Amino acid sequence: MAHVAIVGPGAIGCVLAAWLAETGRHRVKLCARTPFEGELRVETPARMLVSSPRVITERAHAERADWILVATKASDSAAAAEWFAPLGAAAPIAIVQNGVEHVERFLPFAPRERLVPVMVHVPAERVAPNRVRQRGPARLVAAENDDGRAFAALFAGTEVRVELTRDLTTVLWRKLCLNVAGALPALVLEPAGVLRDEALGEAARALVRECIAVGRAEGAVLDDEFAESVLAELRALPTDNVNSLHADRLAGRPMELDARNGAVVRLGRKHGLATPCNQMVVALLERLGRQRR
Repeated sequence: MAHVAIVGPGAIGCVLAAWLAETGRHRVKLCARTPFEGELRVETPARMLVSSPRVITERAHAERADWILVATKASDSAAAAEWFAPLGAAAPIAIVQNGVEHVERFLPFAPRERLVPVMVHVPAERVAPNRVRQRGPARLVAAENDDGRAFAALFAGTEVRVELTRDLTTVLWRKLCLNVAGALPALVLEPAGVLRDEALGEAARALVRECIAVGRAEGAVLDDEFAESVLAELRALPTDNVNSLHADRLAGRPMELDARNGAVVRLGRKHGLATPCNQMVVALLERLGRQRR
C-alpha cells in the first residue's frame, strides 16, 4: 500500500485524493491549512465518491510518504514546500499545477531528481470544505520515464486518465495557451460563453499567438493554427463555465496570474519577444485584484 500525501486539498487535490482512495490500494492524507470535518465527497460526472482521508494541518504530525502530490496554486508553492521535509527526504514530488515552470518553481526546495512535473486538466469546483464537483474528465500528463510511469501507476483502475509523453514541454505550453485566453472571462467577470463574442474572440487569439511565439522560443512545437484550435475549445465549453482565475477574482483571492499570463510576459522578455496583450491583461487584473482585496 502506497502512502500518498496531497499538499493542497482544493478542488483538484480533493478530486485526486478521492480517486486514489477509491482504489483501496493507497493510504491517502491531505496536508491542509485548515481542517474539515466529515467525509470527503466528490461528485463526478458518473457517481459520488466518498472517502475519509486523514487531514493534517500541523507539519509536526506528518508521517513519511511514498509520494507527495502538490496540488496548490502556483503562488502557494513556497508554503507547499514546507511540507517536504516532514513527509520524508526521499519521496518523489509530483507537481500537479498550472503553468510551464513546474521544476524551476521548486528547485529552491528540492533536488531536481525528486521533481515530477505534471500537466493537469481537472475541471472541478469546491462547493464546501469537504465537497467538490468534478465537472468533466480528469486528465494528467507526465513525462515518459520511470517517475512518470510510477506516477501513472498510482491511478491505475481509476477514471483519472494519465498519459505519458516524450515532449512534456509542448504539452505544458498547449495547456498554457488555453489558460492565457481564460484571463479574459476573469477580466470582464463573465463566464466562458463571453468568448463567443467576436471582439473578445479576436482578443483571445492575440493572447494565444503571443503564447505560441514564446512557447516556440522555449522549445515547444506549436503551429500558427493552434490559436484557432484554442478558441474553438474554449467556445465549446458550457456557457456558464467559470475558470479558476475567474473564481479567484470573484472570491477576492490572489489570482494565479504570474504562472499564466505573467509567464508569457516574463519568458518573452528573456527571448526578446514583445507580449503587449498579455502584459496588459496582467497589469489590469493585478490592479483589479488589489482593489478588491
